[in-house]
Amino acid sequence: MIEPIPPARTVEELERIAREVRKDIILVTSAAGSGHPGGSLSAADILTALYFRLLKHDPKKPKWADRDIFILSKGHAAPGYYSVLAEAGYFSREELMTLRKLGSRMQGHAHTDVPGVEVSTGSLGQGLSIANGFALSYRLDHRPSRIVALLSDGENDEGQTWEAAMFASFRRLDNITVFVDRNGIQNDGFTKEILDTSPLEDKWSAFGWNVVVIDGHNMAQILDAYEQSLKVKGKPTAIIANTVKGKGVSFMENNVAFHGKAPNRDETAKALLELGGGEHK
Repeated sequence: MIEPIPPARTVEELERIAREVRKDIILVTSAAGSGHPGGSLSAADILTALYFRLLKHDPKKPKWADRDIFILSKGHAAPGYYSVLAEAGYFSREELMTLRKLGSRMQGHAHTDVPGVEVSTGSLGQGLSIANGFALSYRLDHRPSRIVALLSDGENDEGQTWEAAMFASFRRLDNITVFVDRNGIQNDGFTKEILDTSPLEDKWSAFGWNVVVIDGHNMAQILDAYEQSLKVKGKPTAIIANTVKGKGVSFMENNVAFHGKAPNRDETAKALLELGGGEHK
């Protein structure tokens, strides 16, 4: 019997891991000279909670049959996703630092060449449809595993997201939990100026979902919302997480430029200092 990774036992431990993940996000995007640090930083707490407390998974056996399935629909947040997977032990930090290098498995958007990545993503709006496929097939096979997808708030501009939302509620796919990383910024600017989807929680609710709104940087709220979603029967759950783009680094926070701009050498040093100094503990 393969046992999943032992969960971190305390909120404080999860918060410490999330800080280390944020350091690696800065380091890998700086080393690559490209990437998407802002949306990786905003999702760091959610990803840490999932991989160090909530998901059933085993880094030594990435294809363990009873694992939960995670889909990073916002595939451009690969620096954050890869950093969490490396921290969890799916591959070495040395390989993590090859992000976007020629010949590296660490492509700029989430890719199945990377151990632990279930689905290659990057074209926004597709992740929930993929999650539906997993969830429906698992229900037909009477498999108890959970399907979790992390969407960006900009993805709510996509018609496919709402088609998938309708399908999931109509099929009563209560084995799906979606996190929406509502950081307020997308590629072209602030979401409220590109296409305002507010009130977002009312829309998901109208599409037949159980909806919870949380502070996406409050680890206790993340844990509680997910654990409550496991108890909901007959409908999927959307956890709308209010986050800050570039969270943890003052000059990146709510800064549109760092959606897809890597920090330079001076910015990297300043960011690491703000995150607690040093490269990694």
